[in-house]
Amino acid sequence: MTKRRSTPIPGLSFSWKRALGITKAKQKIARTVGIPTTKQGMERKVGSFVMKKLLGK
Repeated sequence: MTKRRSTPIPGLSFSWKRALGITKAKQKIARTVGIPTTKQGMERKVGSFVMKKLLGK
């Protein structure tokens, strides 16, 4: 079986979230509020908060 591609052009992908502007809106909100919207960003923020509390800095 061959792998189905989202677009006929190799290396080109399509994101409906980016097309609708959802990604840009989430980034703008995250920057304004100071709370990341990605899982990795949340983990980094919580981790740095915990380390600051433990080390007293």
